[in-house]
Amino acid sequence: MAIPLVNSVVSWFLKKRFHQIDLFLKYPHEVQNELLMYLISISRDTEIGKTYDFKSIRTYREFSQRIPISTYEDYQNLIERSRKGERNIFWPKPIKWFAKSSGTTGAKSKFIPVSSDSLEDCHYAASKDLLCMYLNNNEGSTLFNGKNLRLGGSKELYEENGTIFGDLSAILIHNMPFWAEFSSTPSNKVSLMSDWEYKMQAIVNETINENVTSLAGVPSWMLVLLNNVLETSGSKTILDVWPNLEVYFHGGVSFLPYADQFKSIIPSNSVKYYEIYNASEGFFAIQDRNNSDELLLMLDYGIFYEFIPMQTYGTATEKVIPLSEVEKGKNYAIIVTTNAGLWRYKIGDTVTFTSTAPYRLKITGRTKHFINVFGEELIIENTDKAIKIVTKKTKTELIDYTVAPIFMEGKSKGAHEWIIAFKTPPKDLQYFVELLDNALKALNSDYEAKRYNNITLNEPKVHVAQEDLFYKWMKRNNKLGGQHKVPRLSNSRQFLEELLEMI
Repeated sequence: MAIPLVNSVVSWFLKKRFHQIDLFLKYPHEVQNELLMYLISISRDTEIGKTYDFKSIRTYREFSQRIPISTYEDYQNLIERSRKGERNIFWPKPIKWFAKSSGTTGAKSKFIPVSSDSLEDCHYAASKDLLCMYLNNNEGSTLFNGKNLRLGGSKELYEENGTIFGDLSAILIHNMPFWAEFSSTPSNKVSLMSDWEYKMQAIVNETINENVTSLAGVPSWMLVLLNNVLETSGSKTILDVWPNLEVYFHGGVSFLPYADQFKSIIPSNSVKYYEIYNASEGFFAIQDRNNSDELLLMLDYGIFYEFIPMQTYGTATEKVIPLSEVEKGKNYAIIVTTNAGLWRYKIGDTVTFTSTAPYRLKITGRTKHFINVFGEELIIENTDKAIKIVTKKTKTELIDYTVAPIFMEGKSKGAHEWIIAFKTPPKDLQYFVELLDNALKALNSDYEAKRYNNITLNEPKVHVAQEDLFYKWMKRNNKLGGQHKVPRLSNSRQFLEELLEMI
């Protein structure tokens, strides 16, 4: 396909799409309300629609009063019926695809419905928007002169009862339009390989001589791939291999702990980093500006948003609010109603809004991944930022980490216990721990209060692990590659104890 033709098509799409984006930027609440009424209307004759009498719902208030907040456990039986081929349960159109969610390491897998509507109007629409926003912000881009290296899940697709399940990335690759496949590498055959370690080398072999202009994938696993590229090629930097690389599209985990490592192997200020926020349940937000750490919430992808203020989450006074009532700087759990038939569904993520005109946010963590054993309310955003500060000051490089509480026993005080795998370890571990402790105090006043004079919490305990510890642990749990992540924070010591045994 000729590059000028691609650019002219993109230019046409850009103009058309920015008009639509401008609509939800100016009228966010109207767009969201109209979307909700559409989802209710189209689903009124489904089993869910009849149960809650969708036909009589006219307002958001009626919707919120009538339909309960749900979790995967609430949906599990309905999803299992749908996977066996039953139709019209929670969405009017047949659902063929189910994204097998990795969940927390060791936890039972979830099967999230992916409708044809969510594929086209959400996931693929977001991919096009991401490209459009990037190209709009970078006029001289030569992105389409080369290929996008995508690093997806390592699971195959499995067919059962006429329905198909697998990693979301595998589903997206399988259904990808021809134009996207044309501009991507590696081939679908390699992308969908199930053996992660074999697949990694196959990706390197297939892409090393391509003109790669963009990367896409989870930062932790992309680093593994890029280091393999350097090892195989004998090159010092990724730009020696792919001199025309200009952007890395990333999501899945926070980029902060990995930023310095990427900049060391991609030593260029001109290479851009664009964050996305997607999950098996849908595509939610996109970084729409260069050099920004905020994501624009996309309001016309077939997803209706609600939020639970985290100070009420899981309590008797739990409160659910629409988008129109969110405030800047507060931490919220996200609730979604989707064009795949999830109704008022807890996805398990937490966010903070940095702006409400337009609605821009930052991902702060998971509803289950935090530490609040002692009232410190430590979240992933705190630890990621602290690690970023401390590694910069100590000139260290981090591979991965996890944190769990040390519980009070008798007269002994509690503490936080860390396991950190370094690429470049600190010369003075005690100094590193002191800096880490001070950074957490500066970022989290509750933590600072509990640490004051060691009243409740002692200084953190830090173990320096071997470089490949987390990799070996993920392999042992059959969680290599793709969407799988190391749990950063936990109120339980389960993961930490497993890892301590392997140090």
